[in-house]
Amino acid sequence: FGAVLFILGLIVNLEYIPSFSAKTLPTWFNWGIIGVSVALLMIAFGTKSKRPIDLPRKSSKLSKRTVSMAIMVLLAIPVTIFVGMTYLQDQKYLFISLLVMIECMVPFFLVFEGRHPKARELVIISVLCAIAVAGRLAFTMLPQFKPVVAIVIISGVAFGGESGFLVGAVSMLVSNLMFGQGPWTPWQMFAAGIIGFIGGILFKKGLLGITRTSLCIYGFIATMVIYGGLMNLYSALTSHSAFNLNMLITFYVQGFPMDIVHAVSTVIFLFFGAEPMLEKLDRIKVKYGLIE
Repeated sequence: FGAVLFILGLIVNLEYIPSFSAKTLPTWFNWGIIGVSVALLMIAFGTKSKRPIDLPRKSSKLSKRTVSMAIMVLLAIPVTIFVGMTYLQDQKYLFISLLVMIECMVPFFLVFEGRHPKARELVIISVLCAIAVAGRLAFTMLPQFKPVVAIVIISGVAFGGESGFLVGAVSMLVSNLMFGQGPWTPWQMFAAGIIGFIGGILFKKGLLGITRTSLCIYGFIATMVIYGGLMNLYSALTSHSAFNLNMLITFYVQGFPMDIVHAVSTVIFLFFGAEPMLEKLDRIKVKYGLIE
């Protein structure tokens, strides 16, 4: 019932039916239909049992594909964005987005070197991308109040840093097909992806726990510092004004209120959804043999 109500809320807020849209219905109905469905879905994700699943969670050694992903993220993708801004004058943003997607998928395919990836694993990652995109669309009426970063962090913790990066990059690219593509798309892809990647690395090294407190703290800091920092930097670099420290500080101050809203929304979604979703994903990993 919650899923059906959620789909109805998407139809209403995306105005697919002119006579039954957000413009023709009262505001309380538009908010209520999404709020009730999200509450029902959170209850459905919950569990009466708090028995932990015995899974290997901490490892001091990073895999080859994780190391290659780190090199790709830290070198190739920033260089690609820089070339797109300077030499292509931000006019080929779709091409740059495609390059970023290729660069973040290449290390993911290196999984063949160590083990054979299963189609079921790719399907689960695709579903996580779809959840992030649907969540961003569902809360389109609330500026910056989005669950995308929370889903990306959960993906990185559950399936590793490279999968977290892939979920973040794909979610931003696909959702911008509805919100509008632009030169900001590669920046959003990189910002969301790097949050998932770092979250997966910190969890792999045992520096990030799966408790509500630790995930919420990381989600707040990552959203404010990484996503907000990169997007405010993009706004400053593309403002066609003389770039200096004072101008950069001005953009960060102007973007601070929206960054706070984004960070708080990430904390809220992680607080209510992280533990239940991670438990379900752990059960999927056990049932379908996705544990490395």
